[in-house]
Amino acid sequence: MASRIRIGLLAALAITVLGVPVGLLWVAIAPRTVYQVSGGKGLLADPETQTLIAADGWFAVLTAAAGLLCGLAAYVLAGRLGDLGPLAGIAAGGVAAAVVAWRLGHFIGESAYQHALRTAGDGALARAPLGLHALGVVLAWPLTAVVVFGLLEALDVAHRESRGRLAAGDAGGRRSGQPDQVGGGELDLQAAPTGRDVDGRES
Repeated sequence: MASRIRIGLLAALAITVLGVPVGLLWVAIAPRTVYQVSGGKGLLADPETQTLIAADGWFAVLTAAAGLLCGLAAYVLAGRLGDLGPLAGIAAGGVAAAVVAWRLGHFIGESAYQHALRTAGDGALARAPLGLHALGVVLAWPLTAVVVFGLLEALDVAHRESRGRLAAGDAGGRRSGQPDQVGGGELDLQAAPTGRDVDGRES
C-alpha cells in the first residue's frame, strides 16, 4: 500500500509539472480575443468572434494530447512495476496539470490587458488574456489519461486470457504421433501371437 501511494504521488507530481509547458503552448497557439476599451471596461470588438470558442478548443486538444501521453506512460510504468498505483496519480495529476495550464495561460497577458483598460482612451483595442468559458474542458486531461490506461489494461488482460485458453487447449489435446490410449494404457495394435484355444486346436 505504501508503495502504491508513493508511486501515485510521484506520478501526480510529475504530471502537474507538465501543466507549465502545456499552458505556454496554449498561449502560443490559441488566438486571443480583441476588446474595445469603453469607460475603463472592455467590450467585444467583434460580437461574432470565434476566438472564445477557439481558446476552449485548443485547450481541450492540447490537454487531451497530454492525457494520451500520460496514459501511455502510466501503462508502461504499471507494467514494469506490476502495480496500478499510477492510475490514481494520472487522474489527480491530470486535474492539477490542467488547472496549472489554465491559470498560467490566463496570467500571461493579464497585467498588460488591465493596464490598457486603465490607461487607453475609449475606442482603443486591447487583447485580453486567454480564458476558459467551458470549464468542463479542464477534465479532458485526466479523462483521456484514465481512458487510455484502462483500454490498454483491458486489451492486455484479454490477450493474456486468450493465450491462457490456447495453452490449456494444447495441453489437453492429443499431439500427432502420440499412441492411442485406452483406459490409461497403450492399445497394442500388433497382431497377437499364435496360440492354442482351450480345445487344444491351433488358432
